[in-house]
Amino acid sequence: MDVDNIECVSSSDGLEDEEIHSQITHQFSSKPINNNIAIPGLTPATSVHELLECPVCTNSMYPPIHQCHNGHTLCSTCKTRVQNRCPTCRQELGDIRCLALEKVAESLELPCRYFTSGCPEIFPYYSKLKHEALCNFRPYSCPYAGSECSATGDIPFLVTHLKDDHKVDMHTGYTFNHRYVKSNPREVENATWMLTVFHCFGQYFCLHFEAFQLGMAPVYMAFLRFMGDEADARNYSYSLEVGANGRKLTWEGTPRSIRDSHRKVRDSHDGLIIQRNMALFFSGGDRKELKLRVTGKIWKEQPNPEAGVCIPNLCS
Repeated sequence: MDVDNIECVSSSDGLEDEEIHSQITHQFSSKPINNNIAIPGLTPATSVHELLECPVCTNSMYPPIHQCHNGHTLCSTCKTRVQNRCPTCRQELGDIRCLALEKVAESLELPCRYFTSGCPEIFPYYSKLKHEALCNFRPYSCPYAGSECSATGDIPFLVTHLKDDHKVDMHTGYTFNHRYVKSNPREVENATWMLTVFHCFGQYFCLHFEAFQLGMAPVYMAFLRFMGDEADARNYSYSLEVGANGRKLTWEGTPRSIRDSHRKVRDSHDGLIIQRNMALFFSGGDRKELKLRVTGKIWKEQPNPEAGVCIPNLCS
């Protein structure tokens, strides 16, 4: 992080598809077909899912399904990887399609790949891929923006990952008070300065503060992301405030879900943006050192049955 000193004063109160393997074949729902298909060289116990498993990547095959002259099949993605050679018998693949197996694939309905995470949905073969790209039970990506982290998982896993692997500060409560200090504010790079995680209302929130170039001008930005889906994020609001010398800037909005990448949120300017000249004015002194204090709070919106609107609830 491109920071000389960060003081945190907490004032808080209180589409590659890895398909389902053969052991869950009994969960498949399909149109009336015989799952024990009589194909030469296969035992009667061979399941439909085993027939559709690519021998190279072990994922289920989607049409177009290719085969060699000896009848060995593989998916279209792996066909390009094996340089047109059958991985089983090493014969040239050519452009032969296994139309019979494609018809079998089209007749199937399969559980979502995230069924072990709680998704109860079952879809026709082709609709399954579209659903999985947006499934609410799909894993989340790591919200840490200081490096290209490839970790994915559910929220409890990511909270532990942020704390142990990225050494992110964890706080309990719905209010915050952070002071950011930098000795040379003119050296602004596209780098994240700080990520802090807050736990309140039974949820986790990521507070980002960073410096980056906006056109030719360096700016500072603070924003909040919700560790969960967008629909749940809408139940919360937050405010940010920075100021000094009798002036202040305020921001109020809804936290963005971590489904939206850090860069997407930052580039949409969905947060408190402080121009460098204003930041130096707030810092006071000889304007050669950045000293910003950002305060804020998170609250949960409670529906008002009588008025049909939401009212804030600051009880954690």
